[in-house]
Amino acid sequence: MSARHKLSAEPTDHVQEMFTVYTPQDANNALPEVKRMFANIVAQKDKVVALQQELQMIVESGGQFEGFIKKKQQLNAGVSQLYKAIQQLEETGVVIKSVDEGLLDFPSRRFEEEVWLCWKAGEDEIKFWHAKDEGFMGRKPLIPSGFPTSNSGLDDSELERLK
Repeated sequence: MSARHKLSAEPTDHVQEMFTVYTPQDANNALPEVKRMFANIVAQKDKVVALQQELQMIVESGGQFEGFIKKKQQLNAGVSQLYKAIQQLEETGVVIKSVDEGLLDFPSRRFEEEVWLCWKAGEDEIKFWHAKDEGFMGRKPLIPSGFPTSNSGLDDSELERLK
């Protein structure tokens, strides 16, 4: 049985709720698709911001109703597409912590403790984890085999393997 577990909840409002627990290896295997989905979210967000600016320029210039309404409809569609893209990514179990900072967390377990595997845009792989009550500043390094054995970080043998 894989260490990655999917637990299904009853669907609400036509959304199938899934809860996925990732091992570090599972998260890294999923990362290429997660990165693609996240890039789509960033692109959709940029589109929405541009449409908001265009709409504001129409308002400030005293533009006609027709131009305003068409731009507003485009903005509404863009916002819907953005939320759909966010929903699609988060249906994988990955949680977006910040679109602007490019922070994503993957739910995981370190021994019996629920923790987050942490990825930041620009990183090639998932190399960090943190406790549920810690954020980005509490990130601790993973080792090639997964989680370090010590709560306080890496022991000497684990530090040697990282060199």
